Amino acid sequence: MRIISLSLNGFRNYESFRCEFDPGVNLILGQNAQGKTNLLEAICYLSRGSAFRTRKEAELIRFGAEFAELSAAVESYQREQILRTVMFSGRRPRQLFLSGVKKSSREELDGVLNTVLFCPEDLLVLKKGAAERRKLLDDALCQLRPKYARALEEYKRLLAQKSAALRERIDRPEMLELIPDYNERMAQTGAILITTRAKYLSQLEQRAALHHEAFSGGLEKLSLKYQTVSTVTDPKAPALEVYQQLRDHQNSHYRAEIESMQCLSGPHKDDFEAALNGLPMKAFASQGQTRTAAISLKLAERDLFEADSGELPVLLLDDVLSELDPGRQDFVLNQIRRGQVFITCCEEDKLSEIGKTIRIENGAIQA
Repeated sequence: MRIISLSLNGFRNYESFRCEFDPGVNLILGQNAQGKTNLLEAICYLSRGSAFRTRKEAELIRFGAEFAELSAAVESYQREQILRTVMFSGRRPRQLFLSGVKKSSREELDGVLNTVLFCPEDLLVLKKGAAERRKLLDDALCQLRPKYARALEEYKRLLAQKSAALRERIDRPEMLELIPDYNERMAQTGAILITTRAKYLSQLEQRAALHHEAFSGGLEKLSLKYQTVSTVTDPKAPALEVYQQLRDHQNSHYRAEIESMQCLSGPHKDDFEAALNGLPMKAFASQGQTRTAAISLKLAERDLFEADSGELPVLLLDDVLSELDPGRQDFVLNQIRRGQVFITCCEEDKLSEIGKTIRIENGAIQA
């Protein structure tokens, strides 16, 4: 899987841009605030239908422009296709195209371009809050499993509606009549989320442990454990079993939810714990160990994409290498010799020898 070329018009700080890429490593060079990360964000948007730095499409459109257009020629499964998205500055919905054919939903583009993104914030994902670790799982699964993406969207919608009903219950007591129906549907959808995440995390653990073991010279064993509501005894159990245990949790927390006016039960609070040699990383891992484990997770994510689809996803490294010591830099570089990779960097240094170099200045390619 690779991107042959990318064209941008009115996206972020790019008035007009077109570039062809190497099927191997592409080094995006430039000083800060010139548009290096914007290129990766454009690729992510075409791949996933959303940006990784903002949820507001208006922020992706160049200041003063009426629209933004993104287009990429992509080769996947021995077939070349054109992904194209047009976003508008007003309330007009975006338009999606695949090889010139307009598509009615983002789901119709699933699998055409898969990406694994690694940015500096991810280096400490194992030290941050649960939301960042859920996002790590959700971002990967939404690309790998289209049904999961639909279930996640449905669960978020139900969560927002139930939360609103709980908040309004004092002024509008009749809203409490809706809670049983929300609970039923959230348990059904939530069971899908929990079982899918837990099974994926188990696979991720196997691959990441191998990478981390190589990273540490065989001295450290990385393990991952999924954490969900207390009534779920095995998050990898069949969805029907998890559904029934979620219902038990909802029933036991019904009064607490009404009194707190918050939704306390469900996979929107789930997390996973990472440990090295049995010790929780949040409490005991050094910064270097945390970064190494985070890199191992991303490399494992890439492995699982290949195992699942038969093709390596495009790997996006946003200014990550500058955050690593030389030993970890070398390890990462040795792991990316296969497939297409985009690396943003401020300093050329030794990276110039590993692929095509593209210099960016103020949203334009410099000769």
